[in-house]
Amino acid sequence: MADTIRILGIDPGLRRTGWGVIAAEGSRLIRVAHGVIAPPVTAPLPERLLAVCEGIEAVITEHGPDEAAAEEVFMASNAASALKLGHARAAAILAPARAGLPVSEYAARLVKKSIVGTGSADKAQIAAMIEILLPGSKAEADAADALAVAITHAHHRRANGLKGAA
Repeated sequence: MADTIRILGIDPGLRRTGWGVIAAEGSRLIRVAHGVIAPPVTAPLPERLLAVCEGIEAVITEHGPDEAAAEEVFMASNAASALKLGHARAAAILAPARAGLPVSEYAARLVKKSIVGTGSADKAQIAAMIEILLPGSKAEADAADALAVAITHAHHRRANGLKGAA
């Protein structure tokens, strides 16, 4: 019988950080939980970043993942927005790093291709495939994206040299 690995997927964002936890046992994937951390948009940047980090820490405490994975940030339209998103990403991946979890990172195009089959899939397509891959999850938008990151990690663990990778 294969070992079960819990994976925390993170879709970082300053307004909404999606998270999803799955259990991977061999090729079988089960949704454990998912949600969104939404700091107050009127709060100062440091408080919003703290809310993201503390929110992910609470998820780790409650669901006990063994590994974490985050979507890499790509934003070409506005340098200031890209910088703020980078801060949110750092706050989101700091929590699993502080908890001693290995953290892997995946490009958005790879996540989309792994889940939908094309690197240009939109959020609705991701959510629809997550419902197929994890029946009953009913995850939307950012939470579905986070579950997609977790599934992508489950499929790429061996390439990352993680223990127990099948």
